[in-house]
Amino acid sequence: MSQSTGQPTQPAKIGLQHSQLSEIVTAELRKDIIDGRYKPGDRLVEGRLAESMGVSRIPVREALRGLANEGLVEIRPRHGAVVATLSPDAAREMIEVRAALEGLNAKLAARRHAPETIAGIQRVLKEAQEKLAEGNIEDLIALNSRFHDVLYDAGNNTVLKELMRSLRERTRVFFWQSTPEDIRKTWEEHEAILRAVAAGDSELAAMLAERHVLHAGTNYLEAASR
Repeated sequence: MSQSTGQPTQPAKIGLQHSQLSEIVTAELRKDIIDGRYKPGDRLVEGRLAESMGVSRIPVREALRGLANEGLVEIRPRHGAVVATLSPDAAREMIEVRAALEGLNAKLAARRHAPETIAGIQRVLKEAQEKLAEGNIEDLIALNSRFHDVLYDAGNNTVLKELMRSLRERTRVFFWQSTPEDIRKTWEEHEAILRAVAAGDSELAAMLAERHVLHAGTNYLEAASR
């Protein structure tokens, strides 16, 4: 397997509590993998990562174990940690499950229709519309997390929320948009989902959310096959 030559993100700051340091290292490594700085099959050597991040090996080891639980890393006996390689069939199965869960959550959100969550949805919609009009792509990317958070809160099902958060991390690479047009199209779909939820149309919200995930996942699989 190749050793990635990509540069990691900014090193974690020293002087933090152990648990905080482990979380920071995990977040940075996760981002490096999702952003493609480390490719599938690349070795993740504890010592080198610790040195580049300015930390000891312990938080790096814990981060690698956590990322292995998320499916982003594989821990191989006598070989160490490598960036996970998903088969097309495994990726397709994960996309199908995420689509079903996102559809269910959108349906619940529209049925419950809580005033405070609808107000939060309206705020995200307004901000997204402003960013789209400005052509502010970077801020639209940042708004993506808020879209998911407000929609998960609107669904108001703790078990479902935890399942989706875990699956979202494992499948994030499938939904990475590379062009401004892709990002605009994604936000247009996000807006349609939020509007259906705000209108209390549970069937439309579920259909749009499920179709959105399947569409993005299919595009990823087609690109990967090429």
